[in-house]
Amino acid sequence: MRLTRFTDLALRVLMRLAVTDAGETALPTTREVAAGMAVPYTHTAKAVARLQHLGLVEARRGRGGGLALTAAGRAASVGGVVRELEGADDVVECEGSTPCPLRGACVLRGALRRAQEAFFASLDPLTVNDLVATPTGPLLLSLSASTPRGAD
Repeated sequence: MRLTRFTDLALRVLMRLAVTDAGETALPTTREVAAGMAVPYTHTAKAVARLQHLGLVEARRGRGGGLALTAAGRAASVGGVVRELEGADDVVECEGSTPCPLRGACVLRGALRRAQEAFFASLDPLTVNDLVATPTGPLLLSLSASTPRGAD
């Protein structure tokens, strides 16, 4: 199983926001998060929009605005987030424009579906907070400190 780049980026955004101190005077912006992770702003903005739609991230506009992880985002199951972002599509395309001739009697499709669910289930016990435990959290903080506000 391989995650899409979009899901990978969205998880990294959640992790970066999880290490933001609730008492910080300046919340990180989408541009700052993108710069700290060395990814395009437009990709990061799309991930932030999706995470906001899921209720995991709050985006505040204007002066003093920025991104903040919601309580739901902090406690979110990584498996649940990955399921939401990856969708419920099968690992292989059996129907498509050129249907597989084995689709009526194939055991592989069901086995791959079970393997996909086992992959997600292995991530279920992890929360976003778990992902930023030492040594990851301090590293994320050092990355964000290297991109000062207004440098982008």
